[in-house]
Amino acid sequence: MKNRAAFVTGIKEMEVGFTEMPDCGENEVLVKIAYCGICGSDVHFYEMGEDGFRDVYPFILGHECSGIVEKAGGKVTNLRPGDRVALEPGKTCGKCEWCKSGKYNLCPNVEFLSAPPCHGAMRDYTVHPADLCFKLPDTVSLKSGALIEPLAVGLHGVRQAGVMPGKTVVILGSGCIGLVTLLSSLLYRADRVIVADLFDVRLERAKELGAWQVINTGSTDVIDKVMELTEGLGADIVFETAGNPVTTALTGKLAKRGGTITLIGNTPGKTEFEFLEIMNKEVEIKSVFRYRNIYPMAIRALENKSIDIEKIVSGIFPLEEAKKAFDTALYEKKTNVKVMVEMQRE
Repeated sequence: MKNRAAFVTGIKEMEVGFTEMPDCGENEVLVKIAYCGICGSDVHFYEMGEDGFRDVYPFILGHECSGIVEKAGGKVTNLRPGDRVALEPGKTCGKCEWCKSGKYNLCPNVEFLSAPPCHGAMRDYTVHPADLCFKLPDTVSLKSGALIEPLAVGLHGVRQAGVMPGKTVVILGSGCIGLVTLLSSLLYRADRVIVADLFDVRLERAKELGAWQVINTGSTDVIDKVMELTEGLGADIVFETAGNPVTTALTGKLAKRGGTITLIGNTPGKTEFEFLEIMNKEVEIKSVFRYRNIYPMAIRALENKSIDIEKIVSGIFPLEEAKKAFDTALYEKKTNVKVMVEMQRE
């Protein structure tokens, strides 16, 4: 069998070639990848490279993936060839204090697909630990299976924030992570969800998915509008999903007294928080790093149709057009939310 892969060969350079067929260990499965989503971190690597890994090229990206089990190792009992699976991409050590306390997403020894030096899943075949491959119900498509990874980020975020019935939520950013946070907030029965972004196309998608109100921050003062919508109180919970210092700095102004700020977006550099304002309101600040113990819940939500995750998809490209897919994700952010690469059809 040949194993095609999309290789990043330099800054904004990509080509499709062949890589070796991996060996399947006794606790692993060989997976024929079906779909692989393009994450913001993948786009960042494609556009900027990765500090500390200058000699990593050629490199395979991709960690939002699903596929079909081709072969199971000798000690694997939970999966067999033909099973459709979603892959949780982080292989942790299981021995550190964070793994042993259940917070394995904080493991300092994690090997994470597409995080150098660990190659990603944008290839025809990969091997993965069987206990990190979750079987998909017949009613959940492989396309949806590849979207479980970003959905897990949103679900972990709303659990961190304490979203529940009666809460008013503001989400800053309506890209992929903003939209999965919206879907997750609705799953947890938030009363009102307000989504703010610069781009009308993304805001329209947020409305389609159930946002109570949307705010175009390019034409409307988001602070004034949120205060108007919340009778001057502010939001119970504010999510920052854009990874932008400007929107991150706004969170304290949008949160009500005793509210919660939850930071999901990866905000670079320094952010000017007005901490006195946050302290006077006794606002709680929480952060999100990936997710933990959440794939089974995400799969159940898709199985019972509580979430229609495929509505966030804005473009699908075959593996042969991987560079076009990355360029679309990089240069057409106004009109694209989630771009995916399709390796195998169902």
